Amino acid sequence: MTGNALAAATSPYLLQHADNPVDWRMWTPETLARAAAEQKPILLSIGYAACHWCHVMAHESFEDAETAALMNAHYVSIKVDREERPDIDHIYMAALQAMGEQGGWPLTMVLTPEGAPIYGGTYFPPEPRWGRPSFRQVLRGVADAWAKDRARLEQSGESLMRRIVAQAAPAPAGPLTPGDLDAVAERFIGMVDWTDGGLKGAPKFPNPPIFRFLWGEYARTGRHEAGAAVALMLARMGQGGIYDHLGGGFSRYSTDAEWLVPHFEKMLYDNALLLDLLALAYAAEPDFLLHARAAETVEWLLRDMPASEDPAPSGAVAFAASEDADSEGEEGKFYVWTRQELIDALGNDFSTFETHYPCPAQGNWEGKIILTRATHPEDAATERKLAELRARLRVVRDRRVRPGRDDKILADWNGLAIAALVRASAVFGRTDWLETAVSAFRAVMALLGRADGRVDHAYRRGRISAAGLLDDQAAMLRAALALYQATGEAAYLARAEALAAATEQKFGDGAGGFFLTADDSGDLPCGMRPRGGFDGPTPAGAGLMAEGYACLYHLTGGADYRSRAEALIAAHAGERRALAAYPTLLAAAALLDAATSVVIVGDRGDARFASLHRAALAGFDPTVVVLPVGDASGLPVSHPAHGKASDGPAAFVCRDNACSLPVHTAEALRAQVSSRRDAM
Repeated sequence: MTGNALAAATSPYLLQHADNPVDWRMWTPETLARAAAEQKPILLSIGYAACHWCHVMAHESFEDAETAALMNAHYVSIKVDREERPDIDHIYMAALQAMGEQGGWPLTMVLTPEGAPIYGGTYFPPEPRWGRPSFRQVLRGVADAWAKDRARLEQSGESLMRRIVAQAAPAPAGPLTPGDLDAVAERFIGMVDWTDGGLKGAPKFPNPPIFRFLWGEYARTGRHEAGAAVALMLARMGQGGIYDHLGGGFSRYSTDAEWLVPHFEKMLYDNALLLDLLALAYAAEPDFLLHARAAETVEWLLRDMPASEDPAPSGAVAFAASEDADSEGEEGKFYVWTRQELIDALGNDFSTFETHYPCPAQGNWEGKIILTRATHPEDAATERKLAELRARLRVVRDRRVRPGRDDKILADWNGLAIAALVRASAVFGRTDWLETAVSAFRAVMALLGRADGRVDHAYRRGRISAAGLLDDQAAMLRAALALYQATGEAAYLARAEALAAATEQKFGDGAGGFFLTADDSGDLPCGMRPRGGFDGPTPAGAGLMAEGYACLYHLTGGADYRSRAEALIAAHAGERRALAAYPTLLAAAALLDAATSVVIVGDRGDARFASLHRAALAGFDPTVVVLPVGDASGLPVSHPAHGKASDGPAAFVCRDNACSLPVHTAEALRAQVSSRRDAM
């Protein structure tokens, strides 16, 4: 079995490597069996389609015949798309960090035939550079060590795997307290860059789970710094080069501390989570900038990101995963300008444009101009003119060679996008965005849903390419619960409960926690089942499940959901010093113990019902749970609003198992819901 096998893949990232002279294989039981039979070490390369340095290493090494010959002679080479198989990426990124190396992509690991890690790194240059060995030196060196001292390498790899398993084990403890949340908020606030927003240092990532937690703390306690940290980051990012001022959407991160120079790839998950934050911040303090960036980001989603090549049978369409940073072999070429190009495109209007978007003759990055906004959007007439000028520039830009697009459908990222669209539709009064969210949810469930209630992870060109993980179930649970609250359709609540039950059955550990993989997953090394507790750029599945249980408790009054949420939170709360790694889990704890439930009763067709419903959904507090039930007699007897009724449409605001008197106007409802509490 020789030759490159990636032509049979569906992943755009793997297909990018299908013409390499390397005998690449996919991660399958058959490939692992081949490594065991040949007793060769595995060369594992993990990346993703939008990764700039993955492209660099591919061009320098994987397209090189000499390097490929070394790989083919001494290794079974496996290429993995980290977005398609985050479980494999999770295991080996943890291994790399346990080796004392900094993580990143491309992730390059050498494994025993059984999958135990024995050497690792990220990008390796083709020649020795920056104090790093060349990739060919690594290949020769590890192959030589394997031939001469295999037993020691195997022992080291097995020991490292045991350490990774031990580190991932839950550390159960008692319930979290308001003081625990206060302490984590204090730590995060101390990390904030109060000049440029975000966290201090460079490169600078948005870290949405951290800032979503801070926003929740602002809503819970009224602490000004927590809300200000979110507002500052959104403003600086929205004006910076990390934002695409012509096409909408945010890049993954900035290489500098000022949000000027991005790595230009755009990820669905980043934009989903940032859209959610933009909506929450705007709900608290309406601002033209926040509104514009939210609307432009959704416009990008609707224009450039539908996975229209893979519609559901109904015609519903989900979202694609990402857009690349590179085009024509250059990072950012699609996005940057020279001053003369801008003058040629705008003519006499260039001076107006330059007043708001600085265009230095020498550029602001490698002699080119990354567009940034220097003025705050305020005047409607000015903004209309600038929108016209940006549209003219986009017409010119669209004639360029576009970056590649990874159009696979990922259930977890789609779930985050659906939930964000639901919130944004309420805050900004865009019912069409809600319709888009409904369509995407239907597409994901049709294409990736299983008969047992689970969802699979990845889909492209008619094929499911990866089984569902905990994050997929939990993110789609968030989406289903958001859609229930926005529409009042009982089918979404039923779907949410079915998802929660299937996840408990297939991913639960029997002690309140969860594994990242299901109990029927069969191709992970050494029989491992990793756990997914820590947040990264996206919320961890464990945190999202705790959020889902807490929300289900407030929606249904079911004590079992509260018990499950408490057990899940406790499973990760044992090491108080590490709580900052779990911001989504902490936010779920706040939701569980400090939520406000708004129960709306009356005739659903009455305009007053709709007004109350919109007011409840459009608030700034993420711990508000909305039940547009119409008839509260259908609520479980355990729910504090069971049987509540009123003459005409009304809302009941429920906290701590007690409900208010009926509220009849949107203004009065907003006043009640927005009142802050000083304790959980």
